[in-house]
Amino acid sequence: MDTVKLILELAVVLAAIVMGTRSSGVALGLWGGVGVFVLVFVFREPVGSPPVDALLIVLTVVLASSMMQASGGIDWMVSIAAKTIAKHPRQITLIAPLVAFLFSVGAGTSNILYPLLPVIGDVAYHAGERPSRPLSLSVVATGVALACSPVSAAMAAMVTLTDVAPYDFELIDIVKVTLPAAILGIIATSFVVRRLGKNIADDPDIQQRIKEGSIPPPNAHSRATVAVEATATGRNSALVFFLGVLLIVAFGLFKGLRPEDAKGEPLSMTPIIEMVMFVVGTIILLIGRPKVADIPVQTVFKAGMVSAIALFGLAWMTDTFINAHLEAITNSVGDLVQGAPWIFALGVFLVCVATTSQSTATRTIVPIGLTAGLAPAVLSGMWAGAFAGIYVLPTNGSQIAAAAFDTTGSTKLGSKLVDHSFFIPSIVLTVTTVIFGALIGYAFS
Repeated sequence: MDTVKLILELAVVLAAIVMGTRSSGVALGLWGGVGVFVLVFVFREPVGSPPVDALLIVLTVVLASSMMQASGGIDWMVSIAAKTIAKHPRQITLIAPLVAFLFSVGAGTSNILYPLLPVIGDVAYHAGERPSRPLSLSVVATGVALACSPVSAAMAAMVTLTDVAPYDFELIDIVKVTLPAAILGIIATSFVVRRLGKNIADDPDIQQRIKEGSIPPPNAHSRATVAVEATATGRNSALVFFLGVLLIVAFGLFKGLRPEDAKGEPLSMTPIIEMVMFVVGTIILLIGRPKVADIPVQTVFKAGMVSAIALFGLAWMTDTFINAHLEAITNSVGDLVQGAPWIFALGVFLVCVATTSQSTATRTIVPIGLTAGLAPAVLSGMWAGAFAGIYVLPTNGSQIAAAAFDTTGSTKLGSKLVDHSFFIPSIVLTVTTVIFGALIGYAFS
């Protein structure tokens, strides 16, 4: 009877995720809430705990980063990134993804990539490199970047799961594993990606466009430009935000810097992140003087609110389900994951594919991995690599934008779900980062 009940409740959880995914956006949170209702009122399970700490981190980080965006901070970051990419045109398939990755890590969002896409495509083309190569890997690299950022929504979800007893695996411990794993994964993947597709000189479609005059011939002396205005105010706002990120990292590295909690222990990182982001947002308000009324219409704010709502409903549902069947999950899944840890990575990967949300995948699968006894360091490394799964299907906004900005037509969205330009880079980056992450995680365990 208990087994039948577990299967029925699992069906409810999966159905809620599927229905939310079909509508996307805030619908993920709505259907998650419906799942909680069914588990509690129909199956009479004890209600789980909503992810309050994770939500508060997301809200404060989104507020601070939206203040930065409204002050021109992201525009300044884009201008710096564009100049860095343009300086190394011959190595663009490696440099562009690394730059996109690092700036996404610092900003806690992949939105910074959008204005960089035409720069990457233009520099690649005039350097004689097929644009789809750096464009595809740059897009996919921003996915794993969110597993390395102290201020991403996915990290907020993760740290509230691991920075508790008995794991006590803090933000800085996670980053020590995920950051090198992701960088190594990007480097390894770039060697594969630079061999994908025909070279410009051998591609009949590109050559036909050149012949028709729809695109100019490659010109090694052409200089790409970025259509954003970098201002001193934007620079100062971005620097304040980055200093806040560095301060969070410093508190993570050096526990002696933290105040004590009521038990006399160093304060956990969750309230520290929240407080630092409030201070950062306030300083930006004073020096950047953005229009407060414009904050809710910023792209970072909109994306962050959607992420928070999705996180709220789905994480609450997952917590309710897991706590109701903790012993069964531990006994059945534990041995499976311990014997084949890659199954955990596959779980995160598949939820990323289905929901295109790293924070949703985190709150859905990571508790199962922890309950199953997977070491937090190993779990973190594989968790990071699986994030590339959000680009396995050509449905993400940045994928569509990359294809649109590629005037040569080399970046394709395909027609059969797996024949697009991002499929192989996402699979290769997943596999390489998971492997590097697992190895580094075992070294730290």
